[in-house]
Amino acid sequence: SAGMYKPNESTVFPMAESTPIKESAGQAQLEAYAVEIGLPLVSFRPQYIYGPKSNKHDYIDWYFDRLVRELPLPIPEDGTQKVSLTNSEDVAELLAAPLENESAAIEQRIFNCGTDQLYTYDEVAYMCAEAAGIPKDKVMIEHYDSELFGKAYFPFRLTNFYVAPDMAKAKLGYGG
Repeated sequence: SAGMYKPNESTVFPMAESTPIKESAGQAQLEAYAVEIGLPLVSFRPQYIYGPKSNKHDYIDWYFDRLVRELPLPIPEDGTQKVSLTNSEDVAELLAAPLENESAAIEQRIFNCGTDQLYTYDEVAYMCAEAAGIPKDKVMIEHYDSELFGKAYFPFRLTNFYVAPDMAKAKLGYGG
């Protein structure tokens, strides 16, 4: 998962596959071991997947849960932090892509799995409201200072967090 990246104040977004990672992450250990033993492994680092057959949607559910119960949406800072949300059908396309170009996939080995389409946290709130049939004027966004209150139950990171799918596009023909 792209959650293995360790962005800091100097990280350039979108994050490329060369962004520093948490070496202790299970996926990082598997990738390193595969290289060590010469296994022709292709690894994907997906980010915030939604849609059919996705298995983790608590970040989107948080918005829907609060919206349908007419509760405020406490969003850190000014809500302009950017994130990418990737449809599960696009992820399936990318996971199948190495079959069409095995040598390019094995040569690169690691690919970000995301999209170029970015949304702010506030925009995600309004998109969820629209999907739930809730008028925009009924969306109660309350921005807060994360220095004072931290992350609390907010489902995303407090900062920008999105990956670059450029390598998958260039090497595997991914549409992103």
